[in-house]
Amino acid sequence: MTAVVLDGRRVASEVNRQVAVQVGHLAKRGIKPFLATIQVGDDPASSSYLRGKHKAAEEVGIQSENHHLPTDTPQEKLEALLGQLNTNPGVHGILVQLPLPHGFDEDRIIERIIPYKDVDGLHPINEGRLATGKEELVPCTPKGIVKLLTHYKVPIPGQRAVIINRTTLVGRPLANLFLNRDATVTICHSKTPNLAQITKTAEILVSAVGRQNFQIKPDHIKPKAAVIDVGLTRVEGKLRGDVDFEAVSKLAGFITPVPGGVGPMTVACLLENTVLAANIQTRGG
Repeated sequence: MTAVVLDGRRVASEVNRQVAVQVGHLAKRGIKPFLATIQVGDDPASSSYLRGKHKAAEEVGIQSENHHLPTDTPQEKLEALLGQLNTNPGVHGILVQLPLPHGFDEDRIIERIIPYKDVDGLHPINEGRLATGKEELVPCTPKGIVKLLTHYKVPIPGQRAVIINRTTLVGRPLANLFLNRDATVTICHSKTPNLAQITKTAEILVSAVGRQNFQIKPDHIKPKAAVIDVGLTRVEGKLRGDVDFEAVSKLAGFITPVPGGVGPMTVACLLENTVLAANIQTRGG
């Protein structure tokens, strides 16, 4: 028996359809959701991700614009641009494409975004709301993972979830989402000893390492577990996740492919957050 493949593209299409309906509702109130993105430098991966985000926004009726700044842009100039976008009532969502080039204070940049325009969900205020169970603008990748599990009716309450990642982008917010849904959560990372002993206890295993020399094998997996692969590396010109898909799929109960698993869900949740931000800012309008 092989694992059920969690098809992120199909579920993301359903989320996008729902977002398009919400965009239509906003249009009837004279509101056009608008997403502003900022890219500093010319990192090819960042450029590719942003093209995908803007294309997806257009498909659901969200207006968007990218502000592309050179690598040597001073921090003050980036902060000034954020100030302009913060005060522009026509801009509902702001996303700074990370990572920023060396020399930028990313934490300070994120804190410069007004929390209710922070569609990445990374502002400390939004992090705090999530940590206390008040989910509103939630980081897109963790949000997408929970939506994917929910769509396929993978139980979360009472389950043991192990996350191999402790970043503010994935591991920490996902842990809070799981805790809010009554899972028992363990976070692992690069300094965790005896990793396989811990991951084998998980009914839900999420790996977001993204290193060529790292791979989740069957001896890391509890039989019938849900295995969520967030890792992304390029090996010999091909995209690869953290998980040995062919081998692990023979043991797991559920598994995400790479590509086509978590990635499309991340973009869909960005669009959903943009509409949510537009609603927050125009309540009563």
